[in-house]
Amino acid sequence: MDIHSFTIPSLVNSQAKKFGDKLALISDQNSFSYSQVDEFSSIIASNLVSLGLAKGDRVAIWAPNMNEWVLAAIGIHKAAGVLVPINTRMKGKEAAYILNNSEAKIIFSVREFLNIDYFSLIQEEDLPYLKTKIVLDDVLAQEDQLPFNSLLQKKEHPLPEISPSDIADIIFTSGTTGKPKGVMTTHEQNIKVFEYWSRYVGLNHDDRYLVVNPFFHTFGYKAGWLASIMRGATIYPSPVFDADKIIETIDQHKISMLPGPPTLYQSILTSSKLKQFDISSLRLGVTGAASIPVQLIRDMKERLGFEVIITAYGLTESTGVVTMCSPNDDYETIATTSGCAIADVEVKCINQDNEEVSSGEPGEILVRGYNITQGYFNNPEATKEAIDTEGWLHTGDIGILDENGYIKITDRSKDMFIVGGFNAYPAEIENILCDHPAISQAAVIGIEDERMGEVAKAFVILKPNQGLEQDSLVQWSKENMANYKVPREIVFVEELPTNAAGKVMKYLLKEVS
Repeated sequence: MDIHSFTIPSLVNSQAKKFGDKLALISDQNSFSYSQVDEFSSIIASNLVSLGLAKGDRVAIWAPNMNEWVLAAIGIHKAAGVLVPINTRMKGKEAAYILNNSEAKIIFSVREFLNIDYFSLIQEEDLPYLKTKIVLDDVLAQEDQLPFNSLLQKKEHPLPEISPSDIADIIFTSGTTGKPKGVMTTHEQNIKVFEYWSRYVGLNHDDRYLVVNPFFHTFGYKAGWLASIMRGATIYPSPVFDADKIIETIDQHKISMLPGPPTLYQSILTSSKLKQFDISSLRLGVTGAASIPVQLIRDMKERLGFEVIITAYGLTESTGVVTMCSPNDDYETIATTSGCAIADVEVKCINQDNEEVSSGEPGEILVRGYNITQGYFNNPEATKEAIDTEGWLHTGDIGILDENGYIKITDRSKDMFIVGGFNAYPAEIENILCDHPAISQAAVIGIEDERMGEVAKAFVILKPNQGLEQDSLVQWSKENMANYKVPREIVFVEELPTNAAGKVMKYLLKEVS
């Protein structure tokens, strides 16, 4: 595969010729072969052109994981449009901000998902750029909406030429540090990064890939259905995160590939369904977080039966990937580091004076290479702030590079807090807390303290049938971590607030503190 010459449309066409009638997408509602994915996406593209979509115009998809999401996305790409995924957890005003900021002309969405009609959420919003609304699910379209099936009627509109250097998508950052910003990525970047990623993890045409990570996120879209098409695997979109349903699906469809955040695997491990179903088909797991207990990696191998587990680190601005562990790394390396830089990508850590720090010293992680975003859409100021004149992306993440080039993510720089002059990194404290035999998950934030400036507060989820008192855990913490790291407050909770990518939303924890 000459990855440099491919676009997403040419990749789909090439794989259709290679795999033909082999099923590419399977859901409870419908299934599509590789040939059908290519054919239907071309028809959708022709219809989009007939609706007035011009090269470079933005088109949004605001929907859960479903086969139609993939067909629509490829259709957008074939029409030379730019895909703008929208988080399904967003409310109307948040979605409207992205639609207006991206100047999206068309939106694909759903009228029925978890009892929500997404179109109704934006009904009262001022959307000057939006011209067309398309209903993806099998629900009657209203007067100002088009049914998805109408885009499957053949149109004789020639499709525009697409270059590998054309922008393929604009994915908006989570907005945890301000207003979301639209990250621009080209076809070539997507193809090159995930050709490497999919080959490195060992994904192949025999794999059955259950995509639980949402398609609106880089993990579900690029490391999900795009990587699957790249390797000729079969894709099973999962619209909701339900551990019991996931276990049943693994058994029913002999799923072999199941990436996700640590919370996904922890939920499976604690499910009562685990002993009732056969999950021996599982082969590949990919996860990533600042804090992963070593025991979780051990349990994934020894209890869930994964042959290969890889942890990785990346961000939207790096086309989703910066570093990856090796399949041959030991449990501790996989759990406590995120591996080393992928080929042709550089990583370094700097201090507050922009000086590179020594191996083993914490610093802000900088990344440079072909994977770095083309910039933030219509936001040159933010682009200039994030990417310096030498091409280094300033991630805002704090990490430690060891002598072998392996990176340990200690935290987001914004999450760090200072206890009596000492820098405290929540992820480091969380990692230690998760070594306690009774603890399943932990999230740590910094709270104000009159004497120390700030101190740690921990939100803890216990393992099933485990009991633990605050005083006992504080004492254990004193025995297992430096005193300034010890949580001064501990709250036992049933669950932690997470976003759709499985990351804990710490700003919500701070709101209740």
